[in-house]
Amino acid sequence: MLQKQLELTHEQTSPLFRIMWVQNSNDPNRRHFDNNICAFHIGNGYILSVAHNLKAEARHFKSIENGIYLTNIFPYLNTEQAQLFETCYPFDITTGKRYWNSNDPNEFQLVIDTLKQINFDTRWITMTERLICKPYLVVQFKDNQFYNNSELTIHFNDATSFAEPSINRHTFLLEVALVEAYYNEDIALYKVVNTPQVVIDAMPSLEIDYNILNDNLENYYCLQSSPTSEIGKLINKAQIEGFTEHFAIYHDRIGGNYNLEGLRYLIKGYFRFGSSGAPYVVYDSTTNTFKVNAIQSEACPIQLSINNHRDGNFQYINAIASPLQIIQEKLEKHLTKKDAS
Repeated sequence: MLQKQLELTHEQTSPLFRIMWVQNSNDPNRRHFDNNICAFHIGNGYILSVAHNLKAEARHFKSIENGIYLTNIFPYLNTEQAQLFETCYPFDITTGKRYWNSNDPNEFQLVIDTLKQINFDTRWITMTERLICKPYLVVQFKDNQFYNNSELTIHFNDATSFAEPSINRHTFLLEVALVEAYYNEDIALYKVVNTPQVVIDAMPSLEIDYNILNDNLENYYCLQSSPTSEIGKLINKAQIEGFTEHFAIYHDRIGGNYNLEGLRYLIKGYFRFGSSGAPYVVYDSTTNTFKVNAIQSEACPIQLSINNHRDGNFQYINAIASPLQIIQEKLEKHLTKKDAS
């Protein structure tokens, strides 16, 4: 089992990745990354993550199509606000887009406040639908080859493959599209698109175990980003401490609030903030493989204080995870299409 644990954390064999939303993805000089979330591959380019970040507000944008600007922003601005936007987002006639062009933090905040005032929808789901940004799977290696394979690497170009010397990594971007979001369960299914099948086939993946597991299970782990950065990976023991018929309200001022509800695991064990979307895996001794059983959803407000210094010193020691069994029927419909294709 030890070897299988190590494989889950190695860049060449780990099924754990990140999804980030990229603005100006085809323009390296203007490219901007945001909305980082954990994600994992379950085979044939299907990717699972959480859904709650899709309804989070970006609050601003780095560029926008002039048509969207003229239709959805400009008519709602007063004279002073219109001048602010014309200054901060000058029009580039060659691309038909407006690009952020200010280093003034006061102007930046004024733009954010104005967009909120006119109720311009900057939720990531809407920004994606309007093609202001696109989600990409981020895959990183120490060397400049995609899974050490030059025949796979040639399928990438300057916009989808680039060196990042500051972190000693080479980054590859694979475009993904949202297949379906299950907001109540806090799970989102994506699929890698516009990518050759040979590239997809090279990516490690996890088989799904849909069973609801008991609370005395051994060999249950969380696979997440390393404690200090998103670059490395960590697998650590997790304990199912209980079960909850969950209910929480997700606040969405634009689309309306919705409920996070249904069966959840109460998990005890280390997890870092920013681990939403991380898989919980269970070791199957009969096949000598790890299978994914649940997905990290929320921090759980059961807290531990350090040295009894409570103010600003709480540490979360519990998490709430969504068992994949709660979307089994919905998920299998998509995965069956995969098998039939």
